[in-house]
Amino acid sequence: MATKISRLRLILAGGAALTALAACNPNGFDLDMRGYGNGGLDTSAAARQAVQDRPRPNDQGIITYPNYQVVVARRGDTVNSVAQRIGTDPGALARYNAVAPDAVLNAGEVLALPNKVATTGGSATPGNSSALTSETIDITSLASNAIDRSQANQPAKPTPASAPVSTNSAEPIRHKVARGETAYSIARYYSVPVKALAEWNGLPNDLRVREGQVLIIPVASSRQPAKVETATATTAPGTGSPTPVPPSAAEPLPQKTPPKASEPVKTQTPDMSTDRTKASDTSKMAMPVPGSIIRPYKKGSNDGVDISASAGTAVKAAESGTVLLISQDTDDVAFLAIKHPDNLVTVYYNVTGITVKKGASVKRGQTIAKVASGDQGYLHFEVRKGIDSVDPMPYLN
Repeated sequence: MATKISRLRLILAGGAALTALAACNPNGFDLDMRGYGNGGLDTSAAARQAVQDRPRPNDQGIITYPNYQVVVARRGDTVNSVAQRIGTDPGALARYNAVAPDAVLNAGEVLALPNKVATTGGSATPGNSSALTSETIDITSLASNAIDRSQANQPAKPTPASAPVSTNSAEPIRHKVARGETAYSIARYYSVPVKALAEWNGLPNDLRVREGQVLIIPVASSRQPAKVETATATTAPGTGSPTPVPPSAAEPLPQKTPPKASEPVKTQTPDMSTDRTKASDTSKMAMPVPGSIIRPYKKGSNDGVDISASAGTAVKAAESGTVLLISQDTDDVAFLAIKHPDNLVTVYYNVTGITVKKGASVKRGQTIAKVASGDQGYLHFEVRKGIDSVDPMPYLN
């Protein structure tokens, strides 16, 4: 049911109608239309979060965290030269970061170390990373690529080594890039600005990432806004002194007994498969499956409705449109999205046997998939207006 939707976040990103998927949280889907087509779906300013500066590396270029280390490349570095500088095996370093040993690295590019190495020189301390220049990042000229997200393999935990110098910063999450992922989809997955992700990892101007590359995710800033001291009120000359508070003000007012609340009226959830009327045929959207609503829409906790349906039940398009995305979440649960006129998108989650392809035109009522098997058969259905979820029921009634 809804608990199976562990982490699924949809991102539709584009230039020329490109799409990208990240993953999501238990709050449901999060569609990010970034520069999609020419019509009013640009959300480039969505989801900004303040992050800390990347810690400064030591003299060898190493940043040490409690459970792993990374090394920051210098201009003209290769994997071989980095390995020689820090005293580690170049082949192992190259394999761990999915890069050739003789590949030339970007200035500021980060390589994860498969094993901890002894460090020398100054300590790695929080602060601005000086390895990147203003020429390194050109975000405005970029567009993300389409992806079909599969579950990323987490890098192995490094083996402890001798007394390294540690940083005082919080330890960032490591992310191993999966096939088809982009810097945009990864940044959206972790709710960090793509610019910060690029700066922390020394990505090239086109924000290109490679399958198997290990990225460190920027740490959220813990800075708190400065407290504003409230000046003590003073009385201007000639205006008199404030009236003192009477002693009776220290005693609470007598408590009034509130009227007893009326008993709630129990209402039965309608079974949309049996309670339809003739007017349903003229609704804005058709029910994608026959069944009752077992989990209603609630903004922020369930961005759609869960409809009871047996495994194998035909899933039908709620309205005519174009298949925008077909993919799977991190639990390998399939879903698809259909784009409709008026900036609407419908999402069908927990399906199998998808019968349409991305870019195909579908008609209202056309079978597009089947309900997947599980402990409790259901279809999760969403309606999106741009990037925002809306209650599907007004469209279905």
